Amino acid sequence: MEEYQVMIQSREWLVGWGTLSLINAGLAQGKNRSGLIWWILSLIFGPLATLVLVLLSKAPAKHD
Repeated sequence: MEEYQVMIQSREWLVGWGTLSLINAGLAQGKNRSGLIWWILSLIFGPLATLVLVLLSKAPAKHD
């Protein structure tokens, strides 16, 4: 029974971490930054990447 609860808690933790990474990707795109790069950084660093992203200013828009 204890193993089952540990498995559920691990799954919830992974779902939360994955959700945070998707939110960070959207936030990065809103600041004219690469959503893919910030999604990967968020998978690795989690809340620390969120803090850095929130503190960064908006990048200038690229004109092609």
